[in-house]
Amino acid sequence: MPAVPLPQFDDVLDAAARIAPYAKVTPVLRASALDARAGCQLLFKAECLQRGGAFKFRGACNAVFALADDEAARGVVAHSSGNHGAALAQAARLRGIPCHVVVPDGAVGIKLARIASLGAVLHRCAATIEAREAMCAQVQAATGAALVHPYADARVMAGQGTAALELLGQAPDLDVVVVPVGGGGLASGTAIALAGLAPGVELVLAEPAGAADTLESLRRGVRCTELVPDTVCDGLRAVLGEPNFRILQAHPVQVLAVEDAETVAAMRMLLAALKLLVEPSSAVALAAVLAQPARFAGRRVGIVLTGGNADPDHLPWVAA
Repeated sequence: MPAVPLPQFDDVLDAAARIAPYAKVTPVLRASALDARAGCQLLFKAECLQRGGAFKFRGACNAVFALADDEAARGVVAHSSGNHGAALAQAARLRGIPCHVVVPDGAVGIKLARIASLGAVLHRCAATIEAREAMCAQVQAATGAALVHPYADARVMAGQGTAALELLGQAPDLDVVVVPVGGGGLASGTAIALAGLAPGVELVLAEPAGAADTLESLRRGVRCTELVPDTVCDGLRAVLGEPNFRILQAHPVQVLAVEDAETVAAMRMLLAALKLLVEPSSAVALAAVLAQPARFAGRRVGIVLTGGNADPDHLPWVAA
């Protein structure tokens, strides 16, 4: 199988122009209480307020609107635990094309309901990457739909990079940008955006300790695919994609692994201080900063709050 082409900085700029009529310019928020707790200036890019409740709309929208008309008419398909599927469904609806989403067993109910409400056809499968990919292949064969991979797609990566591009325009003079990492779409796009626009800004990736394959992959120099994820961060259980790994290898990034208890505590802090209910997969970025205060002391730190599609009936600090 040929390698997926890697997006360049110009692709991120093109994506920003392509999605501008559809994506929200999300705000950058501050909270003095969190600054005091962290010992640094925290600037939160609230992608939890993006269309569909997550940054994923950026990449999905770019991919959908980059399709030629004849290809788009056959629709799109993706596998997703929730946010990418909802984003793709929303972008497809905006373009007026069919959308199919393969969803694994155990996905968060509120996310699946959102996908269905946007008009996508749901295809259920076992909760493994192999099962997801096999079902996607079946749907492609039956419908001719174009595959829009949730993270290992150049158009998706470029679209995700627009969040950092926007953040840099709203919050100049950042020292560090911190983003969560799962499959690596946002991490890859952010690395490309920073290298093209602000190469002096450091990129730190926050990862659950129970799903730290990116940390291990970059340490080894080869992708680590054998780890079985065990984390409350349901959006970060994917294995780092192959093209995403190549991009992160080529850029100076640091990965910080965070325990779930720290992530849940950060989630509660964000609710109290910013009045935002974010997903654990989003709160992990703040948790990483709080876990290493000396690493960030006195610096201007941009944090991408990636999603707000938490199920209020199943919050991680509420007993079942």
